[in-house]
Amino acid sequence: MKIRNLFGDWIFYRGALAIAIPVMLQQLIQNLVSLIDNFMVSGLGDISMSGVNVSNQILFVFQIFVNAICISGGIYLTQNYGAGEREGMQQAFRFKLFAGLSSVIVFYIVCRAFPRQILGLMLIGNSQASLILDQSVAYARLIFFMSVPMILSLCIATSLRDIGQVKLPLFISSGAALINTFLNWVFIYGNLGAPRMEVRGAAIATIIARTIELLLYLIAIYRIRPDFTFKITKLFDIDIGLNKEIAKASAMLLVSEMTWVLAETITTALYNGRGGAEVVSGMAAGFAIANLMFVAFGGVQSAIIVVLGSTLGAGRLDEARKQKTWLLSGTFVLGVIMMFVALASTLLVPVVFGRLSSEANEITRELIILIAVFMPFWLYLLGQLAVSRAGGDTAMGAVADALISVFIMVPGVLALAILTDIGPIGLYAYVRSVDFIRLIAFHYWLKREAWLRNLTEQTQ
Repeated sequence: MKIRNLFGDWIFYRGALAIAIPVMLQQLIQNLVSLIDNFMVSGLGDISMSGVNVSNQILFVFQIFVNAICISGGIYLTQNYGAGEREGMQQAFRFKLFAGLSSVIVFYIVCRAFPRQILGLMLIGNSQASLILDQSVAYARLIFFMSVPMILSLCIATSLRDIGQVKLPLFISSGAALINTFLNWVFIYGNLGAPRMEVRGAAIATIIARTIELLLYLIAIYRIRPDFTFKITKLFDIDIGLNKEIAKASAMLLVSEMTWVLAETITTALYNGRGGAEVVSGMAAGFAIANLMFVAFGGVQSAIIVVLGSTLGAGRLDEARKQKTWLLSGTFVLGVIMMFVALASTLLVPVVFGRLSSEANEITRELIILIAVFMPFWLYLLGQLAVSRAGGDTAMGAVADALISVFIMVPGVLALAILTDIGPIGLYAYVRSVDFIRLIAFHYWLKREAWLRNLTEQTQ
């Protein structure tokens, strides 16, 4: 293929960036707030920061589950938006709400029923596991109460993005994130007359901020009435046939996402077992800074799904085929830019996490450098997944991605952890090197063009 055919014109990329940039800005603000949160908690020492990190790993699994549901519903919502089918949009939104809220049961079991037993699995072999678990359980028991507000907010925010309304989620979620930061300052250290609650204060701040976020979203959609909304009296007007189709796509996507996140959770537990609190806190600090670069992931995924989904929903398949190439090429270029940004971010380590141990700081710095090297390939990989999902081909992730995780990544890292004394950074390098196998597998899968479909024709 000629180089000039790999890239679209500026008008095309400007449209894609109009979707991607607000999403990236929203996540950047949220991740900056998360970085500040980590900075505040790090002032309590390695053990407290490690405890919050272990609980947040479980929260991460929960968020990935709900996000996978929202992506599944969003595939159909976006294509129905492109086809001008309001009823299909409403059905997709209902699916998000009901399927998302069903996950609260699992979150209760983890956070309230058996937190110590489940969180302890993340610290097998850690020399300070008991002390870390004390902090982690205290945080997890409280953080459960933000689950429902978070689910409903995520359903609304992603649905707005699915129809190209990306600025409103930017303002609302960013505002809530700033509120969270302020409340952390109040409750963690006991400022403005509040009691000093340390890690419990961090959890309470999150609950309050998530509740405010949901209230703002409800007010917003009541006022603007986007096409995916409906009267509360029609909440149970469910199209069984369409919801079955969405559920099928959701099942495949959930297999992909949950296999990935469980594999990541297993590998995180292995990293945590390579030392004491300095390893857990050092890795957590590294990811907190790296998250500033990971904002590109959400922007790329949203832009590709909205742009391609709308084109496919309108039945312009030849145009979608060209757009796929343009989007993937642009994604790799963005990854190269983010690589240099990540390398520059190592300068933040002694500034933000100077109160952690020197061993933790060294782990943080090495992790960020490794992440920087992989950034262009990760963004391209995510772009490939977004292309497949835009056309409803969720099997690519469920089959290719899951099989690679189950039969190559996890056995390999387990063998390294058991048979060698390689440190957490070495284990992480192996885990990420497996992504090159994914890149090749996804390339050949996309050539089959199972993603090149107008889903609105199939569900009418």
